[in-house]
Amino acid sequence: MRRIVFIITGLSTGGAEMMLLKLLEHLDRQRFAPHVISLTTLGELAPRIAALGIPVEAVGMKPGLPSPSGFFRLVQILKRLNPDVVHTWMYHADLLGGLAARLAGISAIGWGIRNSNLDKDKTKFSTRAVVGLCASVSKWVPSRILSCSEQARQIHVARGYVAEKMVVVPNGFDLTRFKPDTDARHRIRAELGIAEQTPLVGLIGRFDPQKNHAGFFEAAGALHRHLPQVHFVLAGQGIDTSNAALMQAITRAGVLANTHLLGLRSDMPGLMAALDVLASSSYGEAFPNVLGEAMACGVPCAATDVGDSAYIVGDTGRVVASGDMTGLAAALEELLALPPPEKAALGERARARVAENFEIGGVVRRYEDFYESLLANAG
Repeated sequence: MRRIVFIITGLSTGGAEMMLLKLLEHLDRQRFAPHVISLTTLGELAPRIAALGIPVEAVGMKPGLPSPSGFFRLVQILKRLNPDVVHTWMYHADLLGGLAARLAGISAIGWGIRNSNLDKDKTKFSTRAVVGLCASVSKWVPSRILSCSEQARQIHVARGYVAEKMVVVPNGFDLTRFKPDTDARHRIRAELGIAEQTPLVGLIGRFDPQKNHAGFFEAAGALHRHLPQVHFVLAGQGIDTSNAALMQAITRAGVLANTHLLGLRSDMPGLMAALDVLASSSYGEAFPNVLGEAMACGVPCAATDVGDSAYIVGDTGRVVASGDMTGLAAALEELLALPPPEKAALGERARARVAENFEIGGVVRRYEDFYESLLANAG
């Protein structure tokens, strides 16, 4: 049995963290024995990992602050665990986890890239500095580098990552959890206090500059002027009425009475199934999970052309240029205006596209192949 240690920056709820959880839920435990290390704190996902019978621990580093003692603690943990493979997730874990694994005498090391936008105005200087360091040591630290999107692969090769080591494996989705659900549609709409026929547009994601919530409300305002009956529902970390910047954007757009802010939710499949259209207004994504989740629920998407969004959506929704909120409003309006049979057919095509290209079982098998390739190419 192959012993694998996964090292990730943290275990709060986010796209990368949720993909790690899905991988752990479906990993072949007859072949692989996983162990998870968070560089920072355990976060809300740690109990869910532990419930799978997988050991999980935290090094206790503070986000954004170098910690020599934490780094050497990580080296000691890896020496104690002596895994066959180390797979790191996200930039800080790639750099620190990769170097620690080398110092611990482990050579089968895989990095994980989950981001595609490194623009100066959207990405912290410290993150860009870590990316530069990763690029310079990518020649000798990792055996292979797994990117969740083709766009992210290209961007990182341009930044100096070794092209020959890059492999693309998309995110995966559990179609038994994310599926059309009439009961959930009724339940969520009752919770929001809106009628069954009220058009509902969703934006799901934590409050972060990359997600462009301000831009979304520009589009929402334009859509509202044409279709005043449309409601908007948002969920994610920082998405509540205490967020002054968010409330200002909503008020400026004139959609306060039509907007529902739900904060963090644990019932994402039901929430997705309640939507008529999912919007993604992001400036930067690698492989946005929300698109695949909505599509698996039979919900068409209108998204900005960032990361692999256009590839994910294919011909089952609408894609506009990054930053084009007028275009996003028009795309949302177009999807909402489709006759019910056409909209239902589009939703069925969206779910079929996820089943064909991004079903979690097939994606996890590609991860397992990646781990075998790490062992075969370790050095």
